[in-house]
Amino acid sequence: MKDRTLIEQTYQLAKKEYASLGVDTDAALRAMNTVNISLHCWQTDDVGGFETPDATLGGGGIQVTGNYPGKARTPDELRADVEKVMNLLPGTQRLNLHAIYGDFQGKKVERDRIEVAHFQKWIDWAKKQGIGLDFNPTCFSHPYADEGYTLSSTNEKYRAFWVEHVKRTRTIAAAMGRQLGTPAVNNIWIPDGSKDIPVDRNARRVLLRKSLDEIFAESYPKSQLIDSLESKLFGIGSESMTVGSHEFYMGYAVKHNKAICLDTGHFHPTEQIADKISSLLLFVDDLLLHVSRGVRWDSDHVVIFSDELQAIAQEIVRLGALGRVHVGLDYFDGSINRIGAYVIGARAAQLAFLCALLEPTSKLRAYENGGKNFERLALLEVLKTRPFAAVYDYYCLAHDVPVGEDYIAEIEKYESDVLSKRRQG
Repeated sequence: MKDRTLIEQTYQLAKKEYASLGVDTDAALRAMNTVNISLHCWQTDDVGGFETPDATLGGGGIQVTGNYPGKARTPDELRADVEKVMNLLPGTQRLNLHAIYGDFQGKKVERDRIEVAHFQKWIDWAKKQGIGLDFNPTCFSHPYADEGYTLSSTNEKYRAFWVEHVKRTRTIAAAMGRQLGTPAVNNIWIPDGSKDIPVDRNARRVLLRKSLDEIFAESYPKSQLIDSLESKLFGIGSESMTVGSHEFYMGYAVKHNKAICLDTGHFHPTEQIADKISSLLLFVDDLLLHVSRGVRWDSDHVVIFSDELQAIAQEIVRLGALGRVHVGLDYFDGSINRIGAYVIGARAAQLAFLCALLEPTSKLRAYENGGKNFERLALLEVLKTRPFAAVYDYYCLAHDVPVGEDYIAEIEKYESDVLSKRRQG
């Protein structure tokens, strides 16, 4: 257990050091309270959901590796896990649900028949926790997605099914936003694509545009619902073409003022996601950021405090766009303690934003505008060794959550007391 007095003293020293650079650490911590990271429910159970008792991930070009004991098997277990995660994080979070995570009470409910009632327990729980919810249609792990196409399917029965499913997720998300008093982001991602080189890419994209037009025919107040579109470079089984490419969704979102989702694992490894943010915010009101970590072909490793993540946070803060960029986690690792994976990723994202908020942006911008590029680079390098960890430790202390590595023991205890029991269930 960390010494409270030592943490406070260390923070005061860090505060003075940052003040010498023109940075107010107290103001940075107040700003951190507006960074509400949306936790992804699917980390707790490997994207299985609760449609059936033995539901598992299937198809869609995504894959979870590992079988670490203790994954959530019911909505109540998932809620308990998320509560534990939130108890180990400073600040306030949100929860991001996929449509397959409803409280279906053991009954088979087809996805084109889901209703608000199936998610009312989630809404009531979120209200009790004082958090907001986000939502997603689930256009994978279903027989109607086995051919590799959903909203761009040439099978009209299948396409109509998925259109109705996404329409219903918008209705549910709007109800979440209305009841909780904070807009729910409903993010559309589909796995549609071709394993080998297609001849007629356009035909599929025409169908996808038609489906989206039908889905968005009904409007909802932005105070309740924010629609988002998520692209992907490729997936397993869609290596040669994804129908919903970045360019397709960017064009559609700009034309119809929908939010664009930038998933940090859905682009070429050499692409700089941070560089896209200022361009897109010139033309759309909102962006959704899905924080993930790509390693070779897989885009969904546990998030760490990386250069890429820091660059993204810096760009958002420098633009003054914290209110326009909605931040969510998106990865799934079944090879380690799933609660630990949650906390590592969420704390890494928080630390990246805190570092960005501790930057003397006005001074750096003055150097840049004055052509003082040496001074700009020198100060950026100096900032890398400033005591931002001391500020984050104090942030954790102020919110009465474990400081530093103390959260490891908390998670080990939760595994011993709770997760290990699921092994025997």
